[in-house]
Parts: sequence; structure tokens; C-alpha cells
Amino acid sequence: MFHPLRVTGLESITDDAVAVSLAVPAELRTTYAYEPGQHIALRRRGSDGEEIRRTYSLCAPATGAPDTLRIGIRRVEGGEFSTHAVKELSVGDTVDVLPPTGRFVLRPRPGSFVAVVGGSGITPVLSMASTLLSAEEDSRFCLVRSDRSAASTMFLEEVADLKDRYPDRFQLVTVLSREEQQTGLPSGRLDQAQLTTLLPAVLGASGNTAVDGVDGWFLCGPMGLVQEATQALHGLGVPRTRVHQEIFHAQAPPVPVSVPTPDSATVSATLDGRSGSWPVRDGEVVLETVLRNRSDAPYACRGGVCGTCRARLLSGDVRMERNFALEPEELKAGYILACQSHPVTAEVTVDFDA
Repeated sequence: MFHPLRVTGLESITDDAVAVSLAVPAELRTTYAYEPGQHIALRRRGSDGEEIRRTYSLCAPATGAPDTLRIGIRRVEGGEFSTHAVKELSVGDTVDVLPPTGRFVLRPRPGSFVAVVGGSGITPVLSMASTLLSAEEDSRFCLVRSDRSAASTMFLEEVADLKDRYPDRFQLVTVLSREEQQTGLPSGRLDQAQLTTLLPAVLGASGNTAVDGVDGWFLCGPMGLVQEATQALHGLGVPRTRVHQEIFHAQAPPVPVSVPTPDSATVSATLDGRSGSWPVRDGEVVLETVLRNRSDAPYACRGGVCGTCRARLLSGDVRMERNFALEPEELKAGYILACQSHPVTAEVTVDFDA
């Protein structure tokens, strides 16, 4: 459930991005404990009175039961929530926040890890790298980041601090797509061909490990970059099970496809230990049916990206329009995104607690 958290800090980190700190009361600190890479959902009322929810990744090291949550928010053109956060949010304001969630995580363990990120995709990876390097001495982390320009690069100081604190275990490679660099790599957008050449060269030059010796790859950012990096790693022979991804900006939603709702269809759902069964209105997805009867149903983006509405399909069948959040193993285990799933059988049963 949502809890109101007070804004205790606002730091401008680029012309269009801020780092927001939120105080966690003592009685809620175990509730808001998070793993490195997880995100939180925030909500507010828009100018038209409609509820707006957005997810933002936690960027600080994971410390158990935190007294503060820190997130990075970049203003998106036309984005009502991000514009409010960057231009209007003030210290002392309160924001409704869901507890942390997400499976794009790196739990500290020995090994070698690499992240390829673009833009605000640095946010969860910053938490991963700082937590890992602090907690596990027998670990290494290589960060390959792509940004438009130096001025648009989020968390410059925090990443520089990691280089200073862990010079032998943290490696940074920066590529600017719209600005020439005086030293290092040429500018330009990272694509499959560039990454296929770059990644083995970077790892080999650092004395770190070969590509096939990396224990985990973490890809985060715009859809195009994540897809190009995924294809590059596949071409380099990296097992898919070692590749983890989170998309921050997906392509525009496809034109909705009409999915006929079976006559007298019902959705049964378990949420927070309570179950119910309700009729499905024509054209509804599972989340819409549940929300009409349980306003506490979890969701954020409604675009198949964040995974907040993940539920396990226990019986029946659904048609899922988009999926940028669930791994193949999760799909095989029966998980769906409730915001994208149209019932195609008369009875559908899901479990949000699974």
C-alpha cells in the first residue's frame, strides 16, 4: 500500500533531472527495505484530477532498513509527473510511495559484473555497483554508459566517487552520442556492431576478465540500446541466463487490438491474502477488472514496462499485448502482466501475492 513520505532533499544533477530524497519513518523502514536495482512507484493527482503513477529506481546503496530513499527523476517531454518533480516539488512536500519492488537486481556476491546503460538507466545500476563494491571485496564492476553530452549525464559525481574509492575494481567507459570527447572513445550512438567490438576490448584491456567470464550483465535504458546490447551479447556467445535487462523508455504503444471478451467472463484474484471474483467488462484487461473492485491492486506504468502489476496465472488463459518486464523463466512459470492481459477464457484466476 502507499504511504506518504516527506521530501527531505532535492538536488539538481543536470538541467533536466533531480535527485529526490524521501524520509522513511522508523516504523516503515523494514517495509521500505530494498535490494540494489529495485524501484518505487510514486503517485499524485494530475491537472485533470486523474491519478498519475510513475516508477523511479532507487540509486543509493542498499543498507537494510533505510531511513532515506533516494531516486533520480529526469524530465520527459510532455511528462506531467516528471515535470512536476523537476520544476515544482519542494522540500517538505509529501509524496505517496509504494514499497520497493522489481527483479532487476544484483545481490552482492563474488564475481565480475558489467552494466551497459543509457541516460537515466544509470539510476538502478548506481545502486548495484555501490552496494556490490562496498559489500564484497572479491568483486569487480565495469560500467559502460552512453549519454547525449557531459552536461546531460546524471550522477557524474557519484560515479566519479566510485572510481576514486575502488580504482582496481571499478572500470568506467563513457560514450557521448552528441558531443566529441577529447580523449577515449569516439562519439556516436552505441549499436550492436560497436558493442561487439567494444566489450571484449574493454574487458581485455582492464585485465578484468574475458567476455565469457563475466558473471552477470545488466542492461538498462532506452529500448533501442537494450536491444542492441542484447544482440551484441548473443553474438559474443553470452548465455541468456547471465543477461538481465530493464527498459526505461519503450517504443510508442501499438494500436490496440480488439480481443473479444468471453461471455460471462470472470476474473478471480488474490491480493494481500484476500481473494475475490468479479465479472469482466467487454475489452477489459485483468488489471482493470481487479481495480474496479480492489483499488489497492498494484500498478504503475500500465505499459508493460515496469512489472509492478506482475501476477501468477493459476487457471484460465489470457492474451498479453506487450511485455518488456518479464523474463522467459517467469513466463514459463505462469507469470503475466495484469495491465496487458486480456482474458480469453470464461474464467481466469491470478495471484498477485505469488
